[in-house]
Amino acid sequence: MLRDCELVAFVATTDVVRARTFFTDVVGLSVLEDTPFACVLDAHGTTLRVTPVESIAPARYTVLGWTVPDMAAAVRDLAERGVSFERFDGLEQDELGVWTTPGGDQVAWFKDPDGNILSLSHHAKPGI
Repeated sequence: MLRDCELVAFVATTDVVRARTFFTDVVGLSVLEDTPFACVLDAHGTTLRVTPVESIAPARYTVLGWTVPDMAAAVRDLAERGVSFERFDGLEQDELGVWTTPGGDQVAWFKDPDGNILSLSHHAKPGI
């Protein structure tokens, strides 16, 4: 049943104005609607609802991710916009912070202003 329905993604924030600025000016998403209940963004056809909450306990795992055609270009672009990429013990990451899996996929992680972990992925086999 749900395979034919559109997915809506959610991310929490303690400061909607700050989050809106990050997701529009840094990440490059467009605002669809801005209400006291959520800042609704278009993430390439997927609705992202940035929802205000009183406090956040950021997950220690990725909550949102994007598949990108060129990992190095995407990382450099976000870095130029002030994004710092995360480094994790036990993962060999290159100078940009990109980890390459044994299968050749690439992943890089960064955080939004509330500490939510976001990622970029580039797949060695397109379409996966």
